[in-house]
Amino acid sequence: MRLRSDIWVSAYLRRCAVEGAFATLRRRGAAEAGAIFVVIDRLDQHVAVFGPAPQSLADDSGVRRLIRLHEADWIEPQAASERLNRELKFDSDLWIVDVDDRQGRNFLDLAD
Repeated sequence: MRLRSDIWVSAYLRRCAVEGAFATLRRRGAAEAGAIFVVIDRLDQHVAVFGPAPQSLADDSGVRRLIRLHEADWIEPQAASERLNRELKFDSDLWIVDVDDRQGRNFLDLAD
């Protein structure tokens, strides 16, 4: 069983703060099961967008796994906004978390 989305986001925001990264909640989604998207901003006009991993990459541990949603390591903020807008058209219950970290750290459990 996975954590509710609101609890996971709250814990993730705290984790970022403890690590010295500035994280904000851009969009609140469905509390129980809304999909979560995380935007990492290196503050140099390059960002990375992470979203839910496909079920085929999930495991039975209940850990919420995410994947990078683009091939390049870093993309321009405009491309990230376009991707998130497409996701919003598909699912209006999603969460968006923004993280500013010059080192580009994400603090996520990534799927292999």
